[in-house]
Order: sequence, then structure tokens, then C-alpha cells
Amino acid sequence: HVQLVESGGGSVQAGGSLRLSCAASGYTYNRNCIGWFRQAPGTEREGVAGIDADGTSTTYVESAKDRFTISLDNAKRTIYLEMTNLKPEDTGMYYCAVGRTGAGPGMWLLMDIEYQHWGQGTQVTVS
Repeated sequence: HVQLVESGGGSVQAGGSLRLSCAASGYTYNRNCIGWFRQAPGTEREGVAGIDADGTSTTYVESAKDRFTISLDNAKRTIYLEMTNLKPEDTGMYYCAVGRTGAGPGMWLLMDIEYQHWGQGTQVTVS
């Protein structure tokens, strides 16, 4: 079965950077889309970044464009979210997720309904 374990969260000051990692196992690489989501207390879960099954197309929420980068290391079976110039509004629990097959960019990569497997999350706090 699919297992996803996130790490790399922490507390940083505004303007700082973090790299989140998601160790993944139990699914066929390059066959499923991968996403990063976040949820702040009292808010709905929000798609932050997604990469399609081909690993060639990415989509970001507007607030993360030019600051966040999603990437895959298939050899290490790890998914990353590089976050720079962090802002207090980036605070939340961050989850990686594995979803359906599909190629091409688009908002579908940021919709949690497209994802079936979720990690336990890692907390990011920006002050």
C-alpha cells in the first residue's frame, strides 16, 4: 500500500526558507500525480503545488508562484517542496499526496479530490 512520510517542517522567520521532503513508497513512479497541500487552523485544505504523472508539468497556487518549487527524485523515491521567501500566511500543516494518473498542467493538480493517498503532515510556522 502507499505510504507517504513528510519531514522538514519547522519554525522560521518571514523571508526564510524551508525544504519539505516526502518519502514515498508503494506506488508506481511516473504513473501518478503528486501534490503538496496545506491547511491552517480553521481553514479548508488548499492545494499548493502539483506535478503530473509524467513529471513534466507543474501547477502552483497563485500565492506560491515564484516562491515554491515542487520536484521529484525518483532514485530516492522522494518528493520535495522547496519554499523560499516564506510569509506568515504560509503557516499551516503541509501534506504530500499521491493521486490519479494524468498529464499536463492545470488546476486539477491542486484539487484534493484528485488524490487518494495522504501523508500525516509536517508543520510549518512562519512568524
